[in-house]
Amino acid sequence: MAFEQSLSQIAPSVSEAVTRERDRQESTLGMIASENHVSKAVLEAQGSVLTNKYAEGYPGNRYYGGCQHVDTVEQLAIDRATELFDAEHVNVQPHSGTQANMGVYFAALEPGDTILSLALSHGGHLSHGHTVNFSGQLYDVEQYEVDPETGYIDYDELAAQALDVDPDIIVSGSSAYPREFDFERIGEIAHEVDAYHLADIAHVTGLIAAGIHASPVEHAEFVTGSTHKTIRAGRGGLIICDEKFADDVDSAIFPGAQGGPLMHNIAGKAAGFAEAQTAEFEAYAEQVVSNAKRLASRFEAGGLSLVSGGTDKHLMLVDLRDSHPELTGKAAESALNDVGIIVNKNTVPGETRSPMVTSGIRVGTPALTTRGFGGTEMETVADLIVDVLDSPDDDRVRDRVTSTVDELCEEFPIYE
Repeated sequence: MAFEQSLSQIAPSVSEAVTRERDRQESTLGMIASENHVSKAVLEAQGSVLTNKYAEGYPGNRYYGGCQHVDTVEQLAIDRATELFDAEHVNVQPHSGTQANMGVYFAALEPGDTILSLALSHGGHLSHGHTVNFSGQLYDVEQYEVDPETGYIDYDELAAQALDVDPDIIVSGSSAYPREFDFERIGEIAHEVDAYHLADIAHVTGLIAAGIHASPVEHAEFVTGSTHKTIRAGRGGLIICDEKFADDVDSAIFPGAQGGPLMHNIAGKAAGFAEAQTAEFEAYAEQVVSNAKRLASRFEAGGLSLVSGGTDKHLMLVDLRDSHPELTGKAAESALNDVGIIVNKNTVPGETRSPMVTSGIRVGTPALTTRGFGGTEMETVADLIVDVLDSPDDDRVRDRVTSTVDELCEEFPIYE
């Protein structure tokens, strides 16, 4: 019977693609800031029989029978997240960080209300109001930018802009801003203009859980995040909010924006949140930031320009226009990919090229830190990247870098 056959038997092409992807991850250096490698425990949870269970509703209040065990799993995820973030209310059902943002918008805004958020080319995110995203199509969006000279957000300028725009919600958070947000100051600005504050911590969820990055929970009515980046849990999102918004948020997610929750992913979240409560995870998060600072310093020593001159967290944005004006982000990404170093092209403040070409690359340390890389290895990787960017068409450089990447991957396997 097909039901009893393995993946390789029933769908060999899918099985082969999965195997090749595992081999790709093992044999390359993953430096995309929004990616990580989960533990075997999280993989086990996400590949479990919970994928079979429909569980529309919430623990203790489902639309289907037979939910007693998935209720346990979801409540564990909720309780652990509540403890990790010192939260009043947590919803763990969003399928992604974008779905989490959607839930907040649906709970707090009406179509046509005004969002004030960081511009995409300055480090923001599609779901903060870009015109190609639902958020930019349903709401009126105004955007703030980083100071072109410093690469930092000018909070006095943001306060003045908020007074002028009179937004209904101010969004803090980003996909490519390398500095910590001043959540307290943004909360004050939002209060002054009678707006909500939504802090999107998608990239730094794990760093905040570990206590090494400032938390916005006491300074924002709503906090959203991804659960598969620096926190290394099941793929998806979560919403943290003040208790008075709990019913509105829960209703906005189900039945407002989603149907049945992905219970196998919620199990992965529960497992990852348990790992995040350990001293081992705190040490990991500290190493992520230490590695990023070491990498950034080495980049600058190698002649690369970094937006804002460095990083406070797990990622940095390399602006190629000063050091390599003819090299696009797309070309840099491709050249590095060819030698087994995986980064992504990224727009930079004042970008003149298209988002599909760009003038920069975004580089992150979470995945390599998970593999066990320390400061010495990060300096080696930085030198490899600089060498490739300096000579992207030199076969001797490419061969040497590829050989070193192979050695590093063998020394630091993901899944032994």
